[in-house]
Amino acid sequence: MPTLIVLRHAKAASPLGTPDIERPLAGRGRTDAARVGEELRTASRLPDRVICSTALRTRQTLDGLALDAPVDFESRVYDNDAEEILGLLREQPDDLGTLLLVGHNPSMHQLVFGLTGGAGDHFPTAATAVIEFDGTWTDLWPGSGRLVSLWTPGG
Repeated sequence: MPTLIVLRHAKAASPLGTPDIERPLAGRGRTDAARVGEELRTASRLPDRVICSTALRTRQTLDGLALDAPVDFESRVYDNDAEEILGLLREQPDDLGTLLLVGHNPSMHQLVFGLTGGAGDHFPTAATAVIEFDGTWTDLWPGSGRLVSLWTPGG
């Protein structure tokens, strides 16, 4: 049974003149990323593989999690198209158990809402959704997932 963990990057800074893809995490973002990593470990939700946007803030969020899993840095996640990302997820091998996806809004919120019908009205920075599916990764379609948990740094 595939499990998808969807994580919106932690709080980023917006230094004047910095291109979007190079925006770093803010201090709070670094703290929140470490909290998410602890939450994943406490809940025994460690990924077998990670797909992460190529943006600096997503890579720094991933570093802050302090996880030990193979990582694919994927520009399609930075492009922020939920349909394209869903296609990327469907390409995963059948034997992959738990996948962590680290990306951006609005696509992370759209993906969680589309797959589960859940996630509320917003998906703040460092929000983390755990979604379980029956079947294989190719069976991911709108409404096919069960939202098992949704964490936000603020509680």
